[in-house]
Amino acid sequence: MSEQTDVARDAGADRETVLRPRRNLFRGGIIAVLALTTPVFAVVYWLTIPGPGWPYVLVAHLIVIAATIVGVASFLNTTITIEPDGVRERGFFGRTIHVAPGEAGAVILVQVYESSTLDVLPQLFVASGQGRLLIRMRGQFWSLADMERVAEELDIPVTRPEQPMTLNQLRHTWPRLLYWFERIRLGR
Repeated sequence: MSEQTDVARDAGADRETVLRPRRNLFRGGIIAVLALTTPVFAVVYWLTIPGPGWPYVLVAHLIVIAATIVGVASFLNTTITIEPDGVRERGFFGRTIHVAPGEAGAVILVQVYESSTLDVLPQLFVASGQGRLLIRMRGQFWSLADMERVAEELDIPVTRPEQPMTLNQLRHTWPRLLYWFERIRLGR
């Protein structure tokens, strides 16, 4: 489940709720980075320390550590905040989007099949009145309860297709809500 933090302001008059991505992703990411880089760098250090090449390995290792730190900081700063004046998303790459009350034209909560499996995960799309994607919450990162809270806050009817959809069906039905690389049809 995702972790939530309620922060009271003005003696409880206004409340904001901060939603965070699933914490197990953070733990899994750190374990994966360590599992992949530790053996590789251990072997490369072992092979290069007797010779003059080890400083290059050290520089490469420091670059990997710096990239990991940037990734950790980005993950920890990723939030969706429900505020009295709307919903604010701070994405992984630092982009902040604010959706004021009445700005959302459509909220779509759909179950999407994972590629080549029968497993489904929810996805919430918040679009403007012109159909432009404002906020997207994917089930890999956010809980269904968090998606429901955001949908409830926007106070417009939520479109909930009865049947789960494949990415191809989603691409056909709401192409503007997908990332550019998801709009590309592979094969055929």
